[in-house]
Amino acid sequence: MTSFNKITQTILAAATFINIAACQDTNQNSTTQNAANSTSNSTSKSATQSAATDKSTSSADIYADYLNRDVRDDIFYFVLPDRFANGDPSNDQGSEVHAISRGGFDPTHKGYFHGGDLPGLKQKLPYLKEMGITAIWMTPILRNRAMQGSSSGYHGYWIVDFTQLDPHFGSNDDLKDLIDTAHSMGMKVFFDIITNHTADIIRYEECHNEDGSHKDKDNYNCKYKYMEQLAAGDTYTPFVPPEQKEVKVPAWLNDPKYYNNQGDSEWHGESAINGDFAGLDDLNTRDPKVVQGFIDIYKDIITKFKPDGFRIDTVKHVDLSFWQAFSPAIMQHAKDQGIPNFHVFGEVYDGDPAFLSRFTTLGKMPAILDFGFQGNADAVFANTESPTKLVKLFDDDDYYNDADSAADLLLTFIGNHDMGRVGLFLNKNFPQASEAEKTQRSILTHALMYFSRGIPVVYYGDEQGFTGDGNDQDAREDMMPSVTDSYNDNNLLGTDKTTADDNFDQTHPIYLALAEFADIYKSHKALRRGIHFNRYAEQKSGIYAFSRVDKDEKVEYLLAFNAAKTAKTVELAATANSYQNIYGDHSPLKANNGKIEIQVAPLSFVIYKAGSAVESAEGATLASFTAQTDSRSPEFLDVQYQLSGLTSALPLLKVTTEYKDQNGQFQLAAEDFTPPYRAKIEEALIADGLQGTIRVTIDNLNGDTSEQVINLD
Repeated sequence: MTSFNKITQTILAAATFINIAACQDTNQNSTTQNAANSTSNSTSKSATQSAATDKSTSSADIYADYLNRDVRDDIFYFVLPDRFANGDPSNDQGSEVHAISRGGFDPTHKGYFHGGDLPGLKQKLPYLKEMGITAIWMTPILRNRAMQGSSSGYHGYWIVDFTQLDPHFGSNDDLKDLIDTAHSMGMKVFFDIITNHTADIIRYEECHNEDGSHKDKDNYNCKYKYMEQLAAGDTYTPFVPPEQKEVKVPAWLNDPKYYNNQGDSEWHGESAINGDFAGLDDLNTRDPKVVQGFIDIYKDIITKFKPDGFRIDTVKHVDLSFWQAFSPAIMQHAKDQGIPNFHVFGEVYDGDPAFLSRFTTLGKMPAILDFGFQGNADAVFANTESPTKLVKLFDDDDYYNDADSAADLLLTFIGNHDMGRVGLFLNKNFPQASEAEKTQRSILTHALMYFSRGIPVVYYGDEQGFTGDGNDQDAREDMMPSVTDSYNDNNLLGTDKTTADDNFDQTHPIYLALAEFADIYKSHKALRRGIHFNRYAEQKSGIYAFSRVDKDEKVEYLLAFNAAKTAKTVELAATANSYQNIYGDHSPLKANNGKIEIQVAPLSFVIYKAGSAVESAEGATLASFTAQTDSRSPEFLDVQYQLSGLTSALPLLKVTTEYKDQNGQFQLAAEDFTPPYRAKIEEALIADGLQGTIRVTIDNLNGDTSEQVINLD
């Protein structure tokens, strides 16, 4: 285990090799300042002064007013309450009245309850607030089956009662207290919810004995039955063991007729929708009773507890028609309950934007977790792949643009409870690297998440250098002192501590970095909501540069990230004569013959703000277009535009596409602010499909527009 002082010495000795700007003092965050002052870390005066000079006067208002704050201004923290802090040891064994929800407590076992709860989470809210967190997303907290197979429901995904908090985590009153306290501190609270399945209660006569035990003790799998098998009469016969016939709440969930009962999923084809998820009871989400039943369940949750939004589990394993009804109904109910910015985002475990976006376009879901970002960000900054992967990723943002969703509503992350931590990826990809290097790479990868488009999500413990041994249970360590041996032998990044210690260290270099990033993020609207322009990417590991431009302010923020272990220089077209340094402790930049030269230290990044607004894109017109069925998402028409008259490196344009519907009215299809300009239009909505009509409007965001009606044939 390398000590933090040795890490600092290594960093300072390497000078240009590792530049932990993350330990800089910002003066904008009092806790970060105090923590930094208690260490020997140096400060970055220019970065501090720049952030202070540019701080938006409205920032304090939006971060105090949680209710009216746009979700794109938030910074999320994803936490498993069971592994965070134990505020009430009396609830460690769970329910006193429901046998199915009692027990499973063994803090020495990585698959059992460890005692963390909502009172403990409430106690640690100041720790999160001082790191800059504004929204907390918790794994499911409704009443679970405590034990299933060889592990427990500590994670919350085995629900039997959709109306009551799991007693392991506290009471309904504890939940209300947590939410009220968070709200009083300007922080939001998001629930993780499930509609795909319940706990594993239903049994099949063909696979199980009358008492529910498996007939084949060496093989717990009930092989999936395909539709053609069911049609031929080859079905499973579901039953519920007598002592469990009424364990689910609401009562309708106890009836097997509302489930698919086709056996275990094979994770592809129809089984991905209709199969039991690792044995869990898979609901028939095509059944109107199931759809309305879950709408009613989660409307009641909103009414009772007033959360600020939902993360939805296993979205791609639910029939798409379910989301088309569920998402709009839930969003409207939240508004009716006085929650104007209620946000919903789903888990679709896939990295392809063409597939991910189906759930925000066809599925009517406001947003999803951006697995595409996770895979590509980690490939570039937690590995050594080319930054051109990021160019392709952000160019594919057009898939998300439609009338009610866009890429800047996606939740971005770099590790989670299922796939593992960024620290794990760093250990695997850089086994010979120093702890200092891996710490800095973690900081750098987090920085991309904070400052590129999307809403950042920090996975609990990553700010304390947690690494884990793998995915799932191996990525769910304790923040409170752990007695789990397989956790406690891990070498945490940036600290002498292990998970056997209390890990709420506000002087940890990654914690300090994220606190500073949060302050910068909150101080500059363009870094939260600005248009994301790709500017430059090396073919090999090295520089990725991009710009963020707020549509109202119209001032460029230029960011350059260096994934290489040597200093890099990049020359880019300038949009202003001078640029002020926001982060990175560099002198202001001056343009020379319309160019600026940016120097970036190894494993570091810089942020500059232009001294004047980007010039308006005058005279941009439509030169030509192509329209064809999208090869990656065949329900959609892919329309691509070629514009003439563009001279700026950052053309500030809004290209709006509308289609003529079956009633002869033009309806919004998409707005695109970045080249290449495209629109994805659901073909079924267009009157006459590929022979239909669209209308294109080019707006230079300065009051000048041009419009053209196009017959696609």
